[in-house]
Amino acid sequence: MSSKFDPILPLNLILPHPNPNPNSLHLPAGPPAAAKLVITGGNSLSGHVPISGSKNSALAILAATLCCRGDSKLSNVPQLIDTTTMAAVLSSLGAEIEFSGNEVVVRTDRVGSVEPDAGLVGRIRGGFFVVGPLLARFGEAAVGLPGGCDIGARPVDIYVRGLRELGAVVELRDNKLVARAANGRGLVGGRFRLDYPSVGATQTLMMAACLAEGTTLLSNVAGEPEIADLASFLTSAGARVGGVGTDKICIHGTRQLYGTEHTIMPDRIEAGTFMLAAAITRSRISLSPVCPELLSVLIDKLSGAGCTISHVRDELELSAIPRRSGEGLRGFDVRTLPYPGFPTDLQPQTMALLSTCDGLSIVEESVFENRLTHVKELQKFGAKIYTEGSTAFVHRKGRGEKLRGARVDAADLRGGMSLVLAGLAAEGVTQVSRMCNIDRGYESLETKLRSLGADVKRLEKSQSILRS
Repeated sequence: MSSKFDPILPLNLILPHPNPNPNSLHLPAGPPAAAKLVITGGNSLSGHVPISGSKNSALAILAATLCCRGDSKLSNVPQLIDTTTMAAVLSSLGAEIEFSGNEVVVRTDRVGSVEPDAGLVGRIRGGFFVVGPLLARFGEAAVGLPGGCDIGARPVDIYVRGLRELGAVVELRDNKLVARAANGRGLVGGRFRLDYPSVGATQTLMMAACLAEGTTLLSNVAGEPEIADLASFLTSAGARVGGVGTDKICIHGTRQLYGTEHTIMPDRIEAGTFMLAAAITRSRISLSPVCPELLSVLIDKLSGAGCTISHVRDELELSAIPRRSGEGLRGFDVRTLPYPGFPTDLQPQTMALLSTCDGLSIVEESVFENRLTHVKELQKFGAKIYTEGSTAFVHRKGRGEKLRGARVDAADLRGGMSLVLAGLAAEGVTQVSRMCNIDRGYESLETKLRSLGADVKRLEKSQSILRS
């Protein structure tokens, strides 16, 4: 099945187009894929930044609307390339999507296909999540393998074995996962222990189990806050989900789920990124809404480095302004781990900060084996970073020296954002190419940065202010 959907902002639109064919979609062109961000560094940041809804949570919950009959209304959905791509995946199945700013209504009663557009699924990791809802609700699914950033292997073997434990016949062929209920009717409850607490596998199996006959016990599950947000949506739709927040989730299957209303949680990764932006520029900013307890590991690291952090209810303030002239932030070590450990999605941005901190810092990436590709780009700023396998050793430049503006390439979402942070702190002009990768995860990035006093502007493909 093909779709004419072009997953590009803006999102003030209705899907599908009034054309009688529900899969004929027409969207205005958005930012060019080859857009660049030009940053004149050295400005101190100040002010308040609003935090958008969670990208990672929104992708899973958009997929979960397929479990429901009727209409689901989602609020606080970030306007991102990834969320519009996910909408395209749903539309390619026959769902009707209506956007109004950050509100999205999904109507699934006309879903008539169990095979989403493979090209769309291949663009984002979250596109693969629809396999669970499709298999649970319709008894079969044929879904292309997941895409997203090239930061390491994302094997689907956990998904395959989990779905088999729920009574599915599953095989991989033609770069797709093809599955059907073995009994010819639907999934059945089962017991499954994940080899690794994969967030995507946990979310997919939760959605599948909600409509399975009987009880399902999933153990060694992911504990990320986005799991709880998905469970909240499913429970509101009529699912019976227990044990969320522990390493075991118990789901009592029900025959039908119904459309509901849900507000997407704030994006803890965006909040952490702006905290790091304030730290690397030695600034003071506030941000809201945030859940400080979900950022406790980053707060502890930055507080230990010398930042002052306070929060009242859902508003957090961070100051990295030196108390005494010449005083710097202290480096610290990081090892990425599943929640509640240090988030892998904040590792690249943290490395940019550490390149400006005193002493030696050691960064160990233990979640994705290929998530140090930003190192060579940070080195173009003059950052002293050396790697051994999945470990990076970060040294501060000489006292008084600063990072220098550079031409760099955003090869992936979070690594690309680390380059933006480095550019904010660097002397001179920085040009970050392939902004399309960063646009996948940060809503209104330039607007938010400019509101804090950053000197940033976006250029079209044909424009350049730095010589080759």
